[in-house]
Amino acid sequence: MIDRDELTKFLAQTLNISLIRDYCPNGLQVEGRPEIRTLATGVTASRALLEAAIDAKADAVLVHHGFFWRDENPCVVGTKHKRLKLLLQNDISLFAYHLPLDLHPVLGNNAQLALRLGLQADERFGENDLGWIGTPVQASLRTVGDLAGLIEMRLNREPLLIGDSSQPLGRIGWCTGAAQNLLQDAVAAGASTFLSGEISEQTVHLALETGTAYLACGHHATERYGVQALGDHIAGQFGIKHRFIDIANPV
Repeated sequence: MIDRDELTKFLAQTLNISLIRDYCPNGLQVEGRPEIRTLATGVTASRALLEAAIDAKADAVLVHHGFFWRDENPCVVGTKHKRLKLLLQNDISLFAYHLPLDLHPVLGNNAQLALRLGLQADERFGENDLGWIGTPVQASLRTVGDLAGLIEMRLNREPLLIGDSSQPLGRIGWCTGAAQNLLQDAVAAGASTFLSGEISEQTVHLALETGTAYLACGHHATERYGVQALGDHIAGQFGIKHRFIDIANPV
């Protein structure tokens, strides 16, 4: 068991949330019961995730995508009302960590994705040093097609590849989620291959015109691992139960 406020402080220190400018509040977003014995984690605080956490008898939910985003309608109506009602009626806390979870050098989304794909970073790039760049650990990973095949096997989804699958990998830049806007920064940092979660219309043109192979691997698919690692870390530190709940998302 851990005290809710103690966990709030632990996560603030572990993820250095005071050092990062973000689009949402990082930390305890909804206050629930003061003692936590069971923690549920997931990518997004959707209604389906919250209902599954209730079924799992969780005292708290920890996610990457929480509530109260910049420029959203602040009124507690519709979908927001239904989600908050589930938490408040069941006295469940909601913790959410966005960019701090992407950035953490061990538990973060970029670090955990690299672990699964056998990538080793030696530099950072972009705003807040969000982007990672480096080389594959496995000598067998030589072409963009090799990496695409590994992504499909490890993430259980086929990536969208823009470029030539036979192109040598070169230096690889990566950033999970909706990081397609970091492509230009990745190119400037020396990447000839870039992978992220999402892709936009203009990303295709930029990739082709710069000769950079682009792999769109899924926003949800690339951001499943940081929150799992963080949940396991908390469980190990404080002896509580942890359950990761994966709500399927094709994007």
